[in-house]
Amino acid sequence: MRQRDVLARFGELALQSDNIGEILQEACYLVGQALGTDIAKVMELQEDGTTLLIKAGVGWPTGVVGKVTVQADQGSSEGHALRTGKAVISEDIETEKRFEYAGFIRDAGVRALVNVIIIGGKDQPAYGILQVDSRVPRRFTEDDTKFLRGYANLVAAAVSRLRKVAEMRESEARLRVSEARYRALVTATSNVVYRMSPDWTEMQQLDGQGFLSDTVSPSKAWMLGYIYPDDQSQVTGSIQEAIWTRGTFDLEHRVCRADGTVGWTHSRAVPLFNQQGEITEWFGAASDVTEFKRVEAALIEGEGRLRTLMEGIPLLVWRSDGEGKWTWASPQWLEYTGQSQEESRDWGWLQAVHPDDHERARQAWHEAGTNGLLNVEFRVRRAADGNWRWHQTRSVPVRGTPEPGHPEGRTLEWLGTTTDIQDLKHLQGQQTVLLAELQHRTRNLLAVVRNVARRSIGPSPGRSQYDARLAAIGRVQGFLARSSSWSVALQELVRAELLAAGDGTSDRVTVEGPSVNLPGEEVQPMALALHELATNAVKYGAIAQPSGHLSVTWRLEGPDSAAQLVLEWRESGVAMSSGRPERQGYGTELITRALPYQLKAETHLEFTSDGVRCTIALPAGTFRNEDGRE
Repeated sequence: MRQRDVLARFGELALQSDNIGEILQEACYLVGQALGTDIAKVMELQEDGTTLLIKAGVGWPTGVVGKVTVQADQGSSEGHALRTGKAVISEDIETEKRFEYAGFIRDAGVRALVNVIIIGGKDQPAYGILQVDSRVPRRFTEDDTKFLRGYANLVAAAVSRLRKVAEMRESEARLRVSEARYRALVTATSNVVYRMSPDWTEMQQLDGQGFLSDTVSPSKAWMLGYIYPDDQSQVTGSIQEAIWTRGTFDLEHRVCRADGTVGWTHSRAVPLFNQQGEITEWFGAASDVTEFKRVEAALIEGEGRLRTLMEGIPLLVWRSDGEGKWTWASPQWLEYTGQSQEESRDWGWLQAVHPDDHERARQAWHEAGTNGLLNVEFRVRRAADGNWRWHQTRSVPVRGTPEPGHPEGRTLEWLGTTTDIQDLKHLQGQQTVLLAELQHRTRNLLAVVRNVARRSIGPSPGRSQYDARLAAIGRVQGFLARSSSWSVALQELVRAELLAAGDGTSDRVTVEGPSVNLPGEEVQPMALALHELATNAVKYGAIAQPSGHLSVTWRLEGPDSAAQLVLEWRESGVAMSSGRPERQGYGTELITRALPYQLKAETHLEFTSDGVRCTIALPAGTFRNEDGRE
């Protein structure tokens, strides 16, 4: 009777608690009560199939439970139990010759023990071992081992139920991730507890917890009242198999819910045996998996729609892990490259990429994990004619829901496209040729204008200034002609204007700042401003006077998205004439009026007693920093 009470008490806990640690710890405590010992443990089989971790236990010293492991090898009672599936009894380990015992068992004063395995779910390995220990020699009876087997089955049922709950939660997470459009929230499962007669003809008790109707009294018509008609034959067949094998009843099927609607349940029941080994009743639990089934159907439907979309767009679509190993390729890729689905998986897709581009592709994937973006160009062989055509490949990670430590969600997979850009490359090449020709003609035209000015206007300061400004514009065109990005590095621009003015290498000149490029449409006004400042320094300022020093520096100020480029032209050690210049020349108007108008710049020009000071602040969007961002 004590053993049956223990089974009932444990069964209730196992079906109500979702805490595996609590269930296993209580299992050790109750089994000790049932067999009259004060020491027991549950050992969980690890993934390697031979190591057992002391997962729970009572009566053991501190530092054993949750930490100590046992090897289930040939010479251990635990290994024998796992291999044979039978209970293993050692009445006195001091005289036991068959097995070796771990030191912590002897240290705890154990003299006798019995092992029974805790089975796993369907087609799964055993969960582990339930071991009851005694500090005195003891002869465990057959009834003890039968009780322990039934008890271990209940432990297995509890573990299986919790694993099912974990699987359901994982399915919910998969739905939220793979179908970001569908944000269905799955509610917690409801656990139904029931008891059946040995032959299942009578339901003795059922606590429906609002999911199913509670039984008022034992019922022999339970099949008609609870089981959906179309599933009754399947349920009956599974019951007959469980009775025949004296094993676990485990089935998902439809039921008639308490509110009159049809739902889904995952039902699992284990037999309880008497001393003669006869089944006395079945003790079971049923979880409400209606929502799980709905989510599963939505997942299948959503994945089908996503697959239809990916297979319908005129792009080569694929899915990959974070290292670049493909898990799926669209029919478009397979048709374009001639590969099969199996050939494209893992790194197989690289076989369709030009050998010279393999390293570039692998390097791009190596950097994608840090950048959160894959963007690379390589050549792909077109199976129809064998031609290698340039493609652009882009991919972003598909993330799960935010969680602690992962505010953006964990990366589950990468979804990408590969687009044929061969024709675009050809057009860009033509554009480059045309642009180079245009710049060449522009420089020639500037040369003609300079020559006409020389021949039409007699020698004068005005003609020289005019010629120098045209030369500055010509230098800009030269820079742009040599640039593939239609931009000029600010460092090169500053040094070129200083060199053209007459001093680009003097130790009295300092030029420094971060790597910044000015786009073609912004560079010409800046070049003219630097030309005017350099010309003035050579004629009257820091470069002209032996005591002078010129510092040209620039920096980025403000957050990335709104950073300003601030350039400072600072002359020192210059003997300046008193007062501000009477006349504002072209350079002053260019800096104080033209730059603010053309570039939306903030400028400040000051003639101090020590030399010229000029500050030019360009707003975000008028320059590119070293990583290419504007």
